[in-house]
Amino acid sequence: MTSDVDPSLNSNRFDGTERYVATDDLKLAVNAALTLERPLLIKGEPGTGKTMLAEEVAAALGRPLLQWHIKSTTKAHQGLYEYDAVSRLRDSQLGDEKVKDIRNYIVKGVLWQAFTADEPTVLLIDEIDKADIEFPNDLLRELDQMAFHVYETHETITAKHRPLVIITSNNEKDLPDAFLRRCFFHYIRFPDRDTLKSIVSVHFPSLHADVLRAALDAFFGLREAPGLKKKPSTSEFLDWLRLLIAEDIDVAQIEAHNATSVPILAGALLKNEQDVQLLERLAAVTRQTTRRPT
Repeated sequence: MTSDVDPSLNSNRFDGTERYVATDDLKLAVNAALTLERPLLIKGEPGTGKTMLAEEVAAALGRPLLQWHIKSTTKAHQGLYEYDAVSRLRDSQLGDEKVKDIRNYIVKGVLWQAFTADEPTVLLIDEIDKADIEFPNDLLRELDQMAFHVYETHETITAKHRPLVIITSNNEKDLPDAFLRRCFFHYIRFPDRDTLKSIVSVHFPSLHADVLRAALDAFFGLREAPGLKKKPSTSEFLDWLRLLIAEDIDVAQIEAHNATSVPILAGALLKNEQDVQLLERLAAVTRQTTRRPT
């Protein structure tokens, strides 16, 4: 199929935004997807900014953002359209004149909206791995050809402009090879200390350097604790910092909890009792080792 992409699209590039710290390889991935006109598949730990990336790419490119958040019950056809036969039956029983036009009962999905938009859009398919394993394959033809058929109205919906499709996955299940071949793939690595400092500076520009240092020490120490079931994410670290600021927690209070103890305001970082109990046991072992005579 001949591409209907607006020629001006080729001049659009993503260089990050003031609100989103994008690494060089992430910016390259977005721009590669734009150039290849392929979906961008983004994987990474939960809380590493995958969904926010789509929001910031749309803002940077000046495009509308359409979002399709996937659930375990989501079916691929819902992204195209749904035929509301129940409403039509009810209206026919009530003698409503609109039953004569079946188009009144076609509910447009997010892909339909993206295909018929008057300008190029960014289309987010969020957490695709939550759906059934056949879900990605059921979208192959539509994403390849940028068109689909509406059987109830005997019409074909063809994209006016090819949207930039950003697909996120938390790696809960493997995606089909045929689907992967059609995507440009990028894995968002967990940010290192310097990158995380840059992210924090965007959200909390006036945070005192000593508080940030102590918080980073505690946070990375926590992520390195052996046996942790769920490592805290970037978004959880930002929530934790917001609480530290709100409660006016100082450096001494943060440092009083070392890497193998339960941090202050731990509920922002630890989300299950097993990890809390693990850290309490590690702290007890550390205290016993410290007190043991040489």
